[in-house]
Amino acid sequence: MAGWNWPYNMIIAGVGGQGNILASALTGLAATNAGYRVVVGETYGASQRGGSVMSHVRIFQEKEYGPLVPYGRADLIVAFEPLEALRVASKYGRKETAVLVNTTPVYPVAVILKEARYPEPENILAALKSLVGEIYILDATTLAREAGDPRAQNMVMINALSLYAGQPVKRSCFDQSLEEFLQDAGSEQRKINRLAFQMPLELKKFT
Repeated sequence: MAGWNWPYNMIIAGVGGQGNILASALTGLAATNAGYRVVVGETYGASQRGGSVMSHVRIFQEKEYGPLVPYGRADLIVAFEPLEALRVASKYGRKETAVLVNTTPVYPVAVILKEARYPEPENILAALKSLVGEIYILDATTLAREAGDPRAQNMVMINALSLYAGQPVKRSCFDQSLEEFLQDAGSEQRKINRLAFQMPLELKKFT
């Protein structure tokens, strides 16, 4: 597609258990189905204990690129959790970066044990705004619950990603990739994930 600067650098970030590794694999497949070349790299900590999980998705046409996005070079950050959005943007963001963020927090153990405080959501978004160009917010966790399972928040975020016009992969390619991912799934899982991906969304810009 003419007009894109390659590679298109995307980071999908969240915490363990939110399904962003699956989301990055689906995104990579969607980019392949769109006719692009893609490389996916992952960095993660204690994912089983709610640690940070981050996937790098680099989409390009011809020239080969390494699997990790360089610091300060993200075109898009898809964040499944607000504080993770800020953490990733502080390293990889720039004024041209856009962020899609799920506004529902996942509280670390220290916060649950009252050993630390989670920042106020509006303060997180304000700090995020100073680092990047555009921020689009949605409550993916609540929307996933409406679809039948809060764990389907990753499909809600993929839904939002596919609707974002600032990335090069057509929605139909995400739809095709989701079908491939769900071909061996049970009927209930298939139904919930389909509902989460197809539910109407408005990408609300944070100002």
